[in-house]
Amino acid sequence: MTMGLSNTQKQRYSRHLLLDGFGQAAQERLLQSKVLIVGTGGLGSPTSLYLAAAGVGCIGLIDGDVVSLSNLQRQVIHTTPDVGRAKVDSAEAKLTAINPDISIVKHDVFLSEDNAMELIRPYDFVIDGTDNFSAKYLINDACVLLGKPFCSGGINRYSGQVMTHKPGTACYRCFFPEPPAPSEVETCATVGVLSSIAGMLGTVQATEAIKCLAGVGTPLFNALLTFDALTMNWQRFDFQKNEECALCGQHPSITRLEEYAFQPCSKKK
Repeated sequence: MTMGLSNTQKQRYSRHLLLDGFGQAAQERLLQSKVLIVGTGGLGSPTSLYLAAAGVGCIGLIDGDVVSLSNLQRQVIHTTPDVGRAKVDSAEAKLTAINPDISIVKHDVFLSEDNAMELIRPYDFVIDGTDNFSAKYLINDACVLLGKPFCSGGINRYSGQVMTHKPGTACYRCFFPEPPAPSEVETCATVGVLSSIAGMLGTVQATEAIKCLAGVGTPLFNALLTFDALTMNWQRFDFQKNEECALCGQHPSITRLEEYAFQPCSKKK
């Protein structure tokens, strides 16, 4: 469906319209798309800012947390006056200021096995910007069961990793079949995280979403991209979908959501 662009939109998105292989058709696809961002923290901040600027028509935000002072070191969508404010309210204000063209849908809750399917179902693409394994497996499992593409990212200390899934490609469980034991889990609240790597990885996630929605380029399907900020070493590991995967394999044993009992990093200030 072609909806056309207004003169104001043509000016706003002019640098997209000039891109070889992008142009007006891809921009219109972005404007008609709905992206759900789970977590408006370190990764969700840059991802949402760039998706709003790029013209994704509807951005959903899931986060039941409030802004704390310790968030401001890396969660760049929030500012000092926002401390104590609901993160989805703080994020909405910044995104609509960047681009009043788009709509923001706020979900001031934490994702759970009880609400994940309902919340994810209306969207075309999902961004996993969470900081805990419980949410990551929940997003992965719900998206696979619903047939939704998504991009999962994670950061810790000086490093990060990202992967993208669409139906028929490797899912998060193909790479990591089960989460580590709780005693082995490191969080940003216990070991720290370099502020700028949230921006580095979040912009990769935003780019992956734009490519998938606009229909340009080759997303990180069947691949895991990692980086080490101390050496600026980026590595790509290519994988095949695991046909024995308990979720997306030929004979799946996981057919419904079941949440792991991990507490999010944001709960540990």
